[in-house]
Amino acid sequence: MHDFFKQIVLSRPSYSINVGGKLLSLEVPIVMGILNATPDSFYQHDEQADAIRQRARKMLEEGATILDVGACSTRPGSAPVDEQEEMRRLRKALDAIINEAPDVILSVDTFRASVARMAVEEFGVQIVNDISGGELDKEMFKTVAELGVPYVLTHNSPFVEGTFLREMGSKAETLHELGVCDIILDPGFGFNKTLEQNYAIMQNLEVLHELGLPLLVGISHKSMIYKLLGTSPDEALNGTTVLNTIALMKGAHILRVHEVREAMECIRITSKLNMVNGN
Repeated sequence: MHDFFKQIVLSRPSYSINVGGKLLSLEVPIVMGILNATPDSFYQHDEQADAIRQRARKMLEEGATILDVGACSTRPGSAPVDEQEEMRRLRKALDAIINEAPDVILSVDTFRASVARMAVEEFGVQIVNDISGGELDKEMFKTVAELGVPYVLTHNSPFVEGTFLREMGSKAETLHELGVCDIILDPGFGFNKTLEQNYAIMQNLEVLHELGLPLLVGISHKSMIYKLLGTSPDEALNGTTVLNTIALMKGAHILRVHEVREAMECIRITSKLNMVNGN
């Protein structure tokens, strides 16, 4: 086999995480489908239970392993809703999803410890996805440890070259010391980062494997795509697919996306390349 292929298709560290008492293998990359129970997301603007059920069903049919449910928009320029409204939206969405797919693996997208606790204790949500990396609610790390669920640790601090890996490693160590067993790293594309910094992180994504933790990449329709191309969020699917493919080649384990089918095709193609090269 030509050395070119051996260079572009990397060996992916193998991990598994405990979700609800069962081991979920990440040996083959998986898709986390984004389900926004908000009225102001650029994608899927309907909060109604029927629309949520239909979207959940479609993502699962297309191959999503996890559904990531959020009820407080964090898009640039948006004002977070209060805690009670976030909980109201989440209860409605989670109830609809569980009625549609009782065995689905659910992740709650929230930066509030109280909301994470509600989702886990009332609905059995198995993963907490905190886009703030514990910065917006200092009780989050302790709460996740008490709940005993996997935690998506997102880099959301101001980006400083040379400290990125150390910051994530320090927070992961703190979480481990508190008793959090399963940590998933998210480099936080788009959060407190310039366009150039986002692409520098993508170029060097495999460096994060040094921390010995599974890697989640969420670049779906983000500004690093449409600002570079001079388009809009709605026109960023092709760019999302390109970057998801690059992320997989650099060893990403989870793709967090709005369009599941296209992400699954990326996984199938890059997995085939790995099989051809014996990885």
